[in-house]
Amino acid sequence: MNKATPQDPEFEGLLQYLKRNRGFDFTGYKRPSLMRLMRKRIQRVGVESFNDYLDYLQVHPGELNILFDTLLLNVTNFFRDATAWEVLAGEIIPGILDAKPNNEPIRVWSAGCASGEEAYTIAILLAEALGSEAFRNRVKIYATDLDEEALVQGRQAVYTSRALESVPEELRKKYFEASGMNYIFRTDLRRCVIFGRHDLVHDAPISRLDLLVCRNTLMYFNADIQARILARFHFALNDTGFLFVGKAEMLLTHANLFQPANLKYRIFSRVPRISLRDRLLIMAESGNTEASNQLVGNMRLKDEAFELLPLAQIVIDIQGNIVLANRQARVLFNLSTQDLGRPLQDLELSYRPVELRSRIQQAYTERRTVNIPEVELIRSEESIIYLEIQVVPLLDNSADALGVTIVFQDITRYNELERELQRSTQELETAYEELQSTNEELETTNEELQSTNEELETTNEELQSTNEELETMNEELQSANEELQTTNDELRQRTEELNRVTIFMESILTSLRVGMIVLDNRLSVQLWNGRAEELWGLRAEEAVGYFFFDLDIGLPVEQLRGLIRACQTGNTEEQTTVVDAVNRRGKNIRCRVICTSLIVENRPEGVILLIDERPD
Repeated sequence: MNKATPQDPEFEGLLQYLKRNRGFDFTGYKRPSLMRLMRKRIQRVGVESFNDYLDYLQVHPGELNILFDTLLLNVTNFFRDATAWEVLAGEIIPGILDAKPNNEPIRVWSAGCASGEEAYTIAILLAEALGSEAFRNRVKIYATDLDEEALVQGRQAVYTSRALESVPEELRKKYFEASGMNYIFRTDLRRCVIFGRHDLVHDAPISRLDLLVCRNTLMYFNADIQARILARFHFALNDTGFLFVGKAEMLLTHANLFQPANLKYRIFSRVPRISLRDRLLIMAESGNTEASNQLVGNMRLKDEAFELLPLAQIVIDIQGNIVLANRQARVLFNLSTQDLGRPLQDLELSYRPVELRSRIQQAYTERRTVNIPEVELIRSEESIIYLEIQVVPLLDNSADALGVTIVFQDITRYNELERELQRSTQELETAYEELQSTNEELETTNEELQSTNEELETTNEELQSTNEELETMNEELQSANEELQTTNDELRQRTEELNRVTIFMESILTSLRVGMIVLDNRLSVQLWNGRAEELWGLRAEEAVGYFFFDLDIGLPVEQLRGLIRACQTGNTEEQTTVVDAVNRRGKNIRCRVICTSLIVENRPEGVILLIDERPD
């Protein structure tokens, strides 16, 4: 017979035939075990290759049942691995019963039950724990397998005396009835055990289970199919449910689904609460396309949330490479997407505005966040910002370092407010000292006032005599008040005239066919007239207040830097140049730019730019 490999096309063709024509999908089973069992059957029938055996199956339909018996390995018996069943009876079943109210049903699934020995073993243990009447009222045991003949035998519940050798004598007498040379499981209890065909890979799982027994079945499947089946088992169990597997099977790689309740005897409890991400991963592993799409969507949402954080942030892995940098960080430190993946030490960011590598090492060593307060970053001669930097170590569940995230918070405005607060505090302290001094003077003055009170009483008579004079003066003041009201009316009229002049000036600026831009000494835009909007396609509200050289317009602003600096120094002479530009419609134009200093009270307070389009 030809020696086959796991990629043998003849063998794969035979599996596809069984799946397509007979409805049995063995493609998820481990290839070495499956091929070994298949070769054994091929030798029995006396053919040479997998193709020959496929022909044999098509000619002899009865061979199919024999092949399934060979592949499915219906090896089972009562109380197999007796010590494990003792632990189940002594520890697990009492815990299940304690967690269930007296009238709540108990649901058990025996997956891969073969001819039913393990399903009836579970029934015996639960009947012993509950009593026969409570068992009949509360317990449902679902026994499933792929092999129809084994399921028929399980439904009949007829076993030989040899099959019952592992059942203790008192339990055999209590739960089995003699029938000739064989024994039958008690009819009243057998009604609670429901047998049915079920494919663990393709069929939906039975739900709301308190106990799921699947012993020495998972080991025949490959890792991907095992993960899918275990995801379905996790869904099938209640939060307090248990999974009982065979001694050849371990679930330690699926710690997000199950945790050991008794690792020695392969009894696991369901992890009751898992994160949304784990839940989506479980559903994706079980073949849920919608969950896979949602998982991808959540990852994109997380990436976008990181990208749009209002704080600059970068993430560095344990090898010192930049893994992530959000938009704020890229703009602040002039990083590009090509810098992602590069070592931090190769970038200016590693030492400017502050040395970072030693802080990163400190965060790794001390396993805590390292704060670097008030770091000065000079972006230009007139632009300085202050940053507070946090180096946060990223640790896994076992406290091993995965990398660091570095957060840069702009505290420039905070520093300005703090300085203003310090200045106000000093002024307040000075005022307080002056107030204390004044208080002492007031106390002294109070004594003097008391002494003068008598004098005031004396002068009161004089005041009364002068009251008549004051009344006369009051009439004069009323006359003066009328004059003030007249003056106030004149001022209001002048204010209206000034408003009209302002509106007139704004109309002139709007109608002016020359683009006019006014900058302050920090080169922030203070005025942007209508012609400037028409030339460059940027509205006034989008330009006013912004740094002139940051504006993205068709005017080559860098060519104007010399003119503007000359005007900033207070040079009153008009600076003129002609530049090539692109207007808002994308048309190439030539512009004459006139730059003059804005003089206020004999001091330069900014720059005025006049721009007009010149014909080619």
